Amino acid sequence: MKIAIAGATGFVGSRLVEQLQAEGHEVVIFTRSPQQASNRFGRAQIVGYSPLQSGAWQESISGCDAVVNLAGEPIAEKRWTPDHKRTILESRQIGTQKIVEAISQSSVKPSVLINASAIGYYGTSETSKFDETSPAGKDFLAEVCTAWETAAQAVTNTGTRLVILRMGIVLGENGGVLGKMLAPFSAFVGGPIGSGKQWFSWVHRDDVVKLIIQAITDPQMQGVYNATAPNPVTMEVFSQTLGSVMNRPSWLPVPNFALEALLGEGAIVVLQGQQVVPTHTLAQGFDFQYSTIKPALAAILGS
Repeated sequence: MKIAIAGATGFVGSRLVEQLQAEGHEVVIFTRSPQQASNRFGRAQIVGYSPLQSGAWQESISGCDAVVNLAGEPIAEKRWTPDHKRTILESRQIGTQKIVEAISQSSVKPSVLINASAIGYYGTSETSKFDETSPAGKDFLAEVCTAWETAAQAVTNTGTRLVILRMGIVLGENGGVLGKMLAPFSAFVGGPIGSGKQWFSWVHRDDVVKLIIQAITDPQMQGVYNATAPNPVTMEVFSQTLGSVMNRPSWLPVPNFALEALLGEGAIVVLQGQQVVPTHTLAQGFDFQYSTIKPALAAILGS
């Protein structure tokens, strides 16, 4: 198959490219850094693009069997100034609109668009449990996810099948949230972030990649699926398990004010959470390789 990917150099996208190439698929990568992508993925077709602008890059979607859109400005890397919030929104909403525009203009349209979203769609809660049928929340991230998914929904007017994956906190080696937590644990000063009571709806990166590939190849998959492991945990349990796997203590909480001083409103990503379960994903027959947190962490850390 010929599969186009936006966001291929990111934490999930890079692993997806590796897996697709290992399976013998032809990969087309849309990137703002063609040379970097070429150095990393030598066998892929590299297409330079400006994700918020129409252009010649859109012609490369014609003839592809599937499009995977994982592109978006990182959520929790810096303080949410008004300008950065606008960038977070536009990178997802307008970026997806341009992907859909390219599909609509294609002479040979892809059969499916796999579009990322996030569990921020549901808002935050320490008491509620959310699945794919739950309504959208009312905070900034919920508004971003709603706009993101609405932009993707327009592709159904072209006859292309749409799968939206609401991703949880993706765990894997060499990056993501886990990568940021390893250093303090290694130094024996690890612990939960914030109160520890907030929910941590996680998923192993390999399961996300596996789910994306199933969404590409299974014509019965359509609509919204939570890309979260079936057994979410609290931040306290996650930190205790991480300490256990690393044979390190987990006793020194990261106080709220420290993150709020660094990230401002953006601290909500880790200080508040949501308990999300993949009801629709499991009903589709997806088999999580990592359904509980300790084996997932042990596999990532080689323990």
